[in-house]
Amino acid sequence: MKITLSVIKADIGSYVGHNLVHPELIKLAKEELEKAKSRKDIIDYYVFNCGDDLELVMTHEKPVENPKIHELAWNIFKACTDKARELKLYGAGQDMLKDTFSGNVKGMGPGVAEISFEERKSEPVVIFAADKTEPGAWNYPLFKSFADPFTDPGLVISPEMNQGFTFEVHDVVENKKIKFKCPEDMYDLLAFIGTPGRYVIKHIFRNSDNLIACSTSTSRLNLIAGKYVGKDDPVAIVRSQHGLPDVGELTEPYACPFLVEGWNRGSHVGPFMPVSVQDSMPTRFDGPPRVVALGFILRNGKLVGPVDLFKDVSFDLARQKANEIADYMRIHGPFQPHRLPEHDMEYTSMPKIKEKLKDRWEPV
Repeated sequence: MKITLSVIKADIGSYVGHNLVHPELIKLAKEELEKAKSRKDIIDYYVFNCGDDLELVMTHEKPVENPKIHELAWNIFKACTDKARELKLYGAGQDMLKDTFSGNVKGMGPGVAEISFEERKSEPVVIFAADKTEPGAWNYPLFKSFADPFTDPGLVISPEMNQGFTFEVHDVVENKKIKFKCPEDMYDLLAFIGTPGRYVIKHIFRNSDNLIACSTSTSRLNLIAGKYVGKDDPVAIVRSQHGLPDVGELTEPYACPFLVEGWNRGSHVGPFMPVSVQDSMPTRFDGPPRVVALGFILRNGKLVGPVDLFKDVSFDLARQKANEIADYMRIHGPFQPHRLPEHDMEYTSMPKIKEKLKDRWEPV
């Protein structure tokens, strides 16, 4: 039986600022998914939040990008938006950029990661969710886990893995894709994914048998809306073990809080802090950017779990280092490299400032 795992997320309102999903919204989403489960539209579900993003995890037997599954998620987000407005939450319906569902939530605001596969003898998966950052935030850790033998020794000592992996990369500006087979194409891959604002890892496949190992969300809200409406806050699904990176190899890159774009007003660079779900509430300067990791076992489409992987105390030093990096970045205030480069600021409120002052510029 082929199972599809769909993770669809949206920011549809928060309290008090851009910090947390209200419990009433989580309750409503669970009630709607329970109805869908009783109708057998889905096999199983799980609902959680990462900061102010509502995350819907669904398993089913339909293919990826199935209109019925996407409409289910869309209707839940619409209902939660109505509840958010009733509660006068901040930014109600922020990610709902279109009024009418058109068969697929891609390009409509919500983020989507989906993966379809035959369950192995044991099927561990890790769902990563982020807040206050962009889809390219996954580039660094996914490269480390699937192409760097210093992070993933399985690339050296596992017969199933040492043929490497192929990375499907999307150009989210020109809406194109390309595949890089590693290790042969490693340097070419890095030439592109080192620009995470434009080139984003979408899928990863095992070279030995083309088994799909990973799927991420790649929507860029500012490119859809034409202006800043909030950061993209991506999700990723990564299969683990049995000839794929083990759980420790998937979480290891986050032991060093690398820098990502986002943070306050989506206009700053800051450390990517690995936290438990309960600690994913970003309030310091609306940040720093957060990442959570939930581990599940799939059993005939049923979700067993989750394990809150970053709740582990061994990530305490990463969190401490992230706070130290946050202190250092914050002292730069409105100066780069803390504030984003000018091109990226074009999708914030900066164009309004430029417009206001355009007539005051004089030739030198």
